[in-house]
Amino acid sequence: MKDIDFEIIETNGINTRIASMGEGPLVIFCHGWPESWYSYRYQIPSVAEAGYRAVAYDVRGYGESDKPLEITDYTMKLLTADVIGIVKALGYDEAITIGHDWGGPIALNTAALFPEIITATGTLSVPYMPKSPIPILDLWKEIYKDRFFYQLYFQQEGVAEEEFENDLERALRLTYTNSDGRGMKKAIEKSGSGLNPHKGTDATFLEGMEEFDELPGWLTQEDIDYFVSQFEISGLRGPLNRYRAQNIDWEELSSSLPDQIEQPAFFITGSLDPVNFFVPSQQSLTERIKSNYKNLLIVEELQGIGHWTQQEAPEKVNSFILSFLTDL
Repeated sequence: MKDIDFEIIETNGINTRIASMGEGPLVIFCHGWPESWYSYRYQIPSVAEAGYRAVAYDVRGYGESDKPLEITDYTMKLLTADVIGIVKALGYDEAITIGHDWGGPIALNTAALFPEIITATGTLSVPYMPKSPIPILDLWKEIYKDRFFYQLYFQQEGVAEEEFENDLERALRLTYTNSDGRGMKKAIEKSGSGLNPHKGTDATFLEGMEEFDELPGWLTQEDIDYFVSQFEISGLRGPLNRYRAQNIDWEELSSSLPDQIEQPAFFITGSLDPVNFFVPSQQSLTERIKSNYKNLLIVEELQGIGHWTQQEAPEKVNSFILSFLTDL
């Protein structure tokens, strides 16, 4: 965290903690669940050194940003407005957005809703998807009607919060190590699927997860301790409310979102990312999503990499990001 500057700024009516470095065109990094600005610890210096102002922030509900309590406080409409608030608070007229996991839809939908401000965008793990024909939670209920799916489990207010907060260190460690390349490889070897098809609808999130003897090379105990410290501040209610607001998004934004992202874009995923397995298909995710972009400059699948793309493969991801920025 050396040379990274931290400050609290007002954005869209809330206080947001940002971590920034460098000077130049603004690049905003949006993180996912259950994470922090810290998920971009390898990208911030790399992008700053290339001549940009690299800014990662604690999404509302996380870390040292404000943590409103209601589900309606975590709609995509508000989350995208938070990003625009960062642009304005820092004195810029335009920016580039990059996101991972839930940060992906935040980055992409900000670009879709504010094309006059967001000049380019890219995501890791989660691509741009046009509006679903039915509310997304209804879609998950149809696909996973007889087996466990974590997003449906998260709909029960207070249940997942209690499971995580009973032992934050263990919960976060299991989440990170069961969804990375090593964890996904182990899951596929055990069950033939990265989504544990034998787990029933009455299971809990952590139930059945592998307890590894050692941490993977990309994750240190110091990293886990930092993430734990951030969730000791925030708790899990705000982060989980993002999952609970998905059907509100469908109602609020279904008529506003375009079929394609117009701006220059990139998409990078890992071959073992569990997101790849959410919707059954004979076609790879990288192939399925190409028509969702008008100008997709980079699309890459990193072999052996799981969900935590930019943390598991920081050098490769940084190389792709810098190549993308150079080509704009």
